[in-house]
Amino acid sequence: MKKVPLNQIATFNPSAPVLSGAEELAFVPMAAVSEQGQMAVSETLVASDLKSGYNYMQSGDVLVAKITPCYENNKIAVADFQQRHGFGSTEFHVIRVRGDRLNNRFLLHYLRQDRVRAEGARRMTGSAGQRRVPRSFLEELKIPLPPLVEQRRIAAILDQADDLRRLRREAWDTLQRFVTSSFYDIFGDPVVNPRRWPVIRLGVAGQLDRGVSKRRPRNDPALLGGPYPLVQTGDIANCDGHIGEYRSTYSELGLNQSRLWPAGTLCITIAANIGKVGVLQFDACFPDSVVGFKPKKEFEVDFVREWFKFLQPILERDAPQSAQKNINLAILRDLEIIAPPAGLQRAFAARVAEIDKLKGAHRAHLEKLNALFASLQNSAFRGGLGGIQEKVAEAIA
Repeated sequence: MKKVPLNQIATFNPSAPVLSGAEELAFVPMAAVSEQGQMAVSETLVASDLKSGYNYMQSGDVLVAKITPCYENNKIAVADFQQRHGFGSTEFHVIRVRGDRLNNRFLLHYLRQDRVRAEGARRMTGSAGQRRVPRSFLEELKIPLPPLVEQRRIAAILDQADDLRRLRREAWDTLQRFVTSSFYDIFGDPVVNPRRWPVIRLGVAGQLDRGVSKRRPRNDPALLGGPYPLVQTGDIANCDGHIGEYRSTYSELGLNQSRLWPAGTLCITIAANIGKVGVLQFDACFPDSVVGFKPKKEFEVDFVREWFKFLQPILERDAPQSAQKNINLAILRDLEIIAPPAGLQRAFAARVAEIDKLKGAHRAHLEKLNALFASLQNSAFRGGLGGIQEKVAEAIA
């Protein structure tokens, strides 16, 4: 399949026309673009209030976040707003395709491929925290150019498959919101405590201890690669309330300088991602940037986990900051937690267990859809589209 450098079939950062002072413009901050490639523009301004320093764009332009971590997190979308003209963050590369040679949604799906983004990340320039994908990477990127009709067909099929993933994610999110609303229904707002439940210190509700990682450096290869799961702050921050996966393991030597916590332990992050929580689904070690909580029999771990979600923004806001934000055991032990009757907590935990079963089914289907989408991308941009619609139909079933 013929490939052409993108700068031969697209314009980068097009210039703005002369605008009427009263004309309404769309305003597109980075937050308007999701990591799933969706856009939700709610801000507008009039041309007379426009300040310099924003990127000009029109609906249909392809926006590529240039700065870390937005680029790695796949903030790449087609601009979509009602106004004729828009302006947005200078941290976007704005790409306007030549419509007679390149379809904008075909380009969108090409740029959102993992392998393309990984190469862009390798080409980033700048200092830590301010690294950016250079425009030259995108300009020189060679884009496959099947006939325009075929580009539209490929884009439509990938759009359909991506919509299936979005709907599955939305269903999963709805279930998660139902857990939160169930907590409200049974216990009320835990911060305000309108039902006047007794209040005790978290340190009285159960045992709190920091994880252990005595040996330095912590990434010494001799400590790693064995049979013992090692859960770290990122695993907790990215879990859905229950930690069912891990990316690292300890060897026997690693275990000997650490501690193995039992399944059912509530893990609480106290550095970097502060106050994020998850319940271990397996025995595991974790470092001293994580605290383990084992509740007394009067408390259900899922109740404490959900209570932490209400408290997490407060912990994050109030955490002391030096090199990085962190909290300590004393702060956690002094936190005040409501203490409703054990029977109500058990009822809530039973409801959570039922919701978790449904979430598990949605998660399994989403993983299937993700695998399908990756397969479709791989086929689409390498010319092998046989049976592609049949695969999408199978995923819908």
